[in-house]
Amino acid sequence: MAGPTPEKETDVSDWNQQIIDEWRANDGTVTTMGFGRGLVLVHHLGAKSGTERISPLAFFHSDDGGWLIAASKAGAPDNPDWFYNLKAHPEVTIEVPGEGEVAVRARVLEGEERDAAWAKFTQASEGFRSYEQKTTRVIPVIELTRR
Repeated sequence: MAGPTPEKETDVSDWNQQIIDEWRANDGTVTTMGFGRGLVLVHHLGAKSGTERISPLAFFHSDDGGWLIAASKAGAPDNPDWFYNLKAHPEVTIEVPGEGEVAVRARVLEGEERDAAWAKFTQASEGFRSYEQKTTRVIPVIELTRR
C-alpha cells in the first residue's frame, strides 16, 4: 500500500503548524475544531533521521498524573510516524497547557492497561469511537510520565 502523497504530507504538516502556532499564541488553548485545552505538543526525534518534530496530540490524564495519547491516525490502517519515533526515542519533551515544557518518558501500554486507557478516549469522543471502527489494528495508547 502506498504512503501519503507529498501533497497530503504538506497539508498535514501545514495544518499541524497552524495548530501549534495557535496553541503557543494562546497558552495551550486551541479553538480550531474545538480542541480547547485538550492538546499537548509532543517533541519527538525521527526514528531514523534523528530530526526533531512536533506533533499536536489530544490527551487525557492518566490515573497517576501523566498524560495518555493515542496513535489513532484517524483510523488509518497504519500507525502514525510519531508512534515509531516515541518507541525508538522514548525520552521526550511535551508542552502542556498552562505548564510549559515537561520532560517525559513514553511507554506503550499493553493488554488490560491499554484497554482501560483507550476507554477514556472512546467514552469522551465520537471521533475516537469512529477511528476504532475504521481500522482492524489495535490503536496503541502511550502513557507519558514525568522524568
